[in-house]
Amino acid sequence: MKTILTGIRANSELTLGNYLGALLPMVRLANKHSKEMNVNIFVPDLHSIIADIDGNLQQNIVRTIKYYLAAGLEVNDNVHIYRQSYVPAHSELCWILNCVATMGETSRMTQYKEKSEGRESCNVGIFDYPVLMAADILLYSAEYVPIGEDQFQHIELTRNLATRFNNKYGEIFVVPVKTDEQVKFMGIDDGIRIRDLLNPEKKMSKSTLAENSKIMLDDAPEKAAKKIMSATTDSLGKVKFDMFNQPGISNLLTIEALVTDTPLQDVISTWAGETRYGELKKKVASSVSTMLADFQAHLETIDDKMVFELFESGEKYANDIATKKLFEVQKAVGLR
Repeated sequence: MKTILTGIRANSELTLGNYLGALLPMVRLANKHSKEMNVNIFVPDLHSIIADIDGNLQQNIVRTIKYYLAAGLEVNDNVHIYRQSYVPAHSELCWILNCVATMGETSRMTQYKEKSEGRESCNVGIFDYPVLMAADILLYSAEYVPIGEDQFQHIELTRNLATRFNNKYGEIFVVPVKTDEQVKFMGIDDGIRIRDLLNPEKKMSKSTLAENSKIMLDDAPEKAAKKIMSATTDSLGKVKFDMFNQPGISNLLTIEALVTDTPLQDVISTWAGETRYGELKKKVASSVSTMLADFQAHLETIDDKMVFELFESGEKYANDIATKKLFEVQKAVGLR
């Protein structure tokens, strides 16, 4: 069986942007393919500690999996949920891949440049985490890794490291498919990027200090509705989907489509030519409020015991698969 692999760091509460752009698409993809493919959903807790943790890491880890379940993830024998740090093979393979990777290619990673910009120094984890990400993928022979556009470079790095290792030691690793094939598999023409409500030129980010710029998944529905009503639009006076000239309006149309599970083009057609932005804001505010209320009600039904039972079975599976692959690698390089 082929394998899909994905994970979301457990550093802090997730935004509506994280939910609509990453978590919900992954849940739908998992539900679509889990009858005929392995679906590995892991909490990358080792990745999480390269940055400050907002709150208690253990609580964040459990909450992240609850979010998958509350979003509608259907668990069956092919869905495997585990914590990265509970599978020691991730760390050891990362070291071996470090001896295959070059400083030049890892220093060219855009994420590293952005996260280290303006700092006198940064921790080595920020520099090296794309190699750990490659280990996360290659241990399970994952061909499909649903990711955002900002992670495409890391898939290409993974492909390069796997190919380089295979050329030297034999066909040990399955090479993930190219990024354009990843996008095609995900079923979206472009990455979903929910914008900052106050500055729609930027994506919605949980690290932004302005409270009204983002909707958090634990926001009260009425609080989220108020944030939508205060969202930045423009002075053109015409509802039109134009991400370049009208990013604020385009962002609202995108949110409306996603939270109501309506094709974007249908939403665009419904509002085409409308001149009163307030009416659009009211509709989006209502839709977001309803979605959050439903999501949070479902979340309340999921207890910690359910999550730890999933971890127990998932980590048994993950350790079995990962340890076997690591042993192949160790033999290939002469460590065993």
